Amino acid sequence: MKYRTRKMIAARDLNSNGTLFGGRVLDWIDEEAFIFASCQLESTSVVTRTMSEINFVATARQGEVIEIGMEVVSFGRTSITLHCEVRNRQSKKIITAVERIVFVLVDENGHPVPHRKIQAKISEDLMPAQQVSAVA
Repeated sequence: MKYRTRKMIAARDLNSNGTLFGGRVLDWIDEEAFIFASCQLESTSVVTRTMSEINFVATARQGEVIEIGMEVVSFGRTSITLHCEVRNRQSKKIITAVERIVFVLVDENGHPVPHRKIQAKISEDLMPAQQVSAVA
Protein backbone atom coordinates (compact mmCIF):
# COMPACT_ATOMS: atom_id res chain seq x y z
CA MET A 1 0.00 0.00 0.00
CA LYS A 2 1.21 3.49 -0.85
CA TYR A 3 0.58 6.32 1.56
CA ARG A 4 0.07 9.36 -0.67
CA THR A 5 -1.48 11.88 1.71
CA ARG A 6 -0.27 13.27 5.00
CA LYS A 7 -2.13 15.44 7.46
CA MET A 8 -0.85 17.21 10.56
CA ILE A 9 -3.29 16.99 13.44
CA ALA A 10 -4.33 20.53 14.41
CA ALA A 11 -6.50 21.76 17.29
CA ARG A 12 -9.54 21.93 14.95
CA ASP A 13 -9.15 18.16 14.31
CA LEU A 14 -9.55 17.14 17.97
CA ASN A 15 -12.54 15.77 19.85
CA SER A 16 -13.52 16.61 23.43
CA ASN A 17 -10.90 14.15 24.73
CA GLY A 18 -8.08 15.98 22.94
CA THR A 19 -7.55 13.19 20.41
CA LEU A 20 -8.21 12.94 16.69
CA PHE A 21 -11.94 13.32 15.91
CA GLY A 22 -13.28 10.30 14.01
CA GLY A 23 -15.52 12.45 11.81
CA ARG A 24 -12.49 14.38 10.58
CA VAL A 25 -10.74 11.12 9.66
CA LEU A 26 -13.82 9.94 7.74
CA ASP A 27 -13.89 13.23 5.83
CA TRP A 28 -10.24 12.81 4.86
CA ILE A 29 -10.78 9.17 3.87
CA ASP A 30 -13.75 9.99 1.62
CA GLU A 31 -11.86 12.84 -0.05
CA GLU A 32 -8.72 10.75 -0.62
CA ALA A 33 -10.78 7.80 -1.89
CA PHE A 34 -12.63 10.08 -4.33
CA ILE A 35 -9.34 11.45 -5.70
CA PHE A 36 -7.84 7.95 -5.97
CA ALA A 37 -10.95 6.50 -7.67
CA SER A 38 -11.10 9.48 -10.05
CA CYS A 39 -7.49 8.92 -11.04
CA GLN A 40 -8.02 5.20 -11.55
CA LEU A 41 -11.18 5.65 -13.64
CA GLU A 42 -9.89 8.81 -15.34
CA SER A 43 -13.08 10.71 -14.53
CA THR A 44 -14.38 12.94 -11.77
CA SER A 45 -17.89 11.57 -12.33
CA VAL A 46 -17.64 9.07 -9.49
CA VAL A 47 -19.78 8.82 -6.38
CA THR A 48 -19.32 7.00 -3.09
CA ARG A 49 -21.60 3.95 -3.03
CA THR A 50 -20.64 2.21 0.22
CA MET A 51 -18.04 2.00 2.96
CA SER A 52 -17.59 -1.12 5.02
CA GLU A 53 -17.39 -1.11 8.78
CA ILE A 54 -14.88 1.32 10.24
CA ASN A 55 -13.12 0.50 13.52
CA PHE A 56 -10.83 2.98 15.22
CA VAL A 57 -8.05 1.03 16.92
CA ALA A 58 -5.62 3.85 17.77
CA THR A 59 -5.60 7.64 17.76
CA ALA A 60 -3.37 10.63 17.18
CA ARG A 61 -2.79 13.84 19.10
CA GLN A 62 -2.24 17.45 18.16
CA GLY A 63 1.03 17.95 16.28
CA GLU A 64 1.31 14.35 15.12
CA VAL A 65 1.20 13.48 11.43
CA ILE A 66 -1.03 10.81 9.93
CA GLU A 67 -0.78 9.13 6.53
CA ILE A 68 -3.63 7.88 4.36
CA GLY A 69 -3.00 4.89 2.11
CA MET A 70 -5.25 3.63 -0.65
CA GLU A 71 -5.18 0.62 -2.99
CA VAL A 72 -7.48 -1.03 -5.52
CA VAL A 73 -9.19 -4.21 -4.36
CA SER A 74 -11.23 -4.90 -7.50
CA PHE A 75 -13.07 -3.48 -10.48
CA GLY A 76 -16.73 -4.10 -11.23
CA ARG A 77 -18.50 -3.19 -14.46
CA THR A 78 -19.36 0.32 -13.22
CA SER A 79 -17.55 0.32 -9.88
CA ILE A 80 -14.16 0.31 -8.24
CA THR A 81 -13.54 -1.11 -4.77
CA LEU A 82 -10.73 0.36 -2.67
CA HIS A 83 -9.02 -0.47 0.61
CA CYS A 84 -7.82 2.34 2.88
CA GLU A 85 -5.55 2.56 5.90
CA VAL A 86 -4.86 5.55 8.09
CA ARG A 87 -1.76 5.33 10.25
CA ASN A 88 0.36 7.47 12.52
CA ARG A 89 3.40 8.48 10.49
CA GLN A 90 5.82 8.37 13.40
CA SER A 91 4.72 5.17 15.19
CA LYS A 92 3.30 3.41 12.06
CA LYS A 93 0.34 2.31 14.24
CA ILE A 94 -2.85 1.84 12.25
CA ILE A 95 -5.49 4.31 13.41
CA THR A 96 -8.26 2.84 11.28
CA ALA A 97 -8.74 0.76 8.16
CA VAL A 98 -11.66 0.59 5.76
CA GLU A 99 -11.68 -2.79 4.05
CA ARG A 100 -14.05 -1.77 1.25
CA ILE A 101 -14.92 1.61 -0.20
CA VAL A 102 -16.99 1.32 -3.38
CA PHE A 103 -17.24 4.13 -5.93
CA VAL A 104 -19.44 4.05 -9.02
CA LEU A 105 -18.86 5.86 -12.30
CA VAL A 106 -22.02 7.80 -13.23
CA ASP A 107 -23.29 9.77 -16.20
CA GLU A 108 -24.65 13.33 -16.13
CA ASN A 109 -28.00 11.99 -14.82
CA GLY A 110 -26.39 10.05 -11.97
CA HIS A 111 -26.89 6.63 -13.59
CA PRO A 112 -24.10 4.03 -13.41
CA VAL A 113 -22.06 3.61 -16.60
CA PRO A 114 -19.36 1.07 -17.53
CA HIS A 115 -15.78 2.26 -17.07
CA ARG A 116 -13.99 -0.51 -19.00
CA LYS A 117 -11.04 -0.65 -16.57
CA ILE A 118 -9.59 -4.00 -15.53
CA GLN A 119 -6.40 -3.17 -13.64
CA ALA A 120 -5.04 -0.49 -11.36
CA LYS A 121 -3.00 2.34 -12.81
CA ILE A 122 0.50 2.59 -11.44
CA SER A 123 1.26 6.25 -12.16
CA GLU A 124 0.97 8.48 -9.10
CA ASP A 125 0.78 11.50 -11.38
CA LEU A 126 -2.34 10.46 -13.27
CA MET A 127 -5.11 13.01 -12.90
CA PRO A 128 -8.65 12.83 -14.29
CA ALA A 129 -9.06 14.28 -17.77
CA GLN A 130 -12.41 15.81 -16.82
CA GLN A 131 -12.22 19.02 -14.76
CA VAL A 132 -14.37 19.76 -11.72
CA SER A 133 -16.25 23.02 -12.13
CA ALA A 134 -15.96 25.62 -9.38
CA VAL A 135 -19.03 26.48 -7.35
CA ALA A 136 -19.67 30.23 -6.98
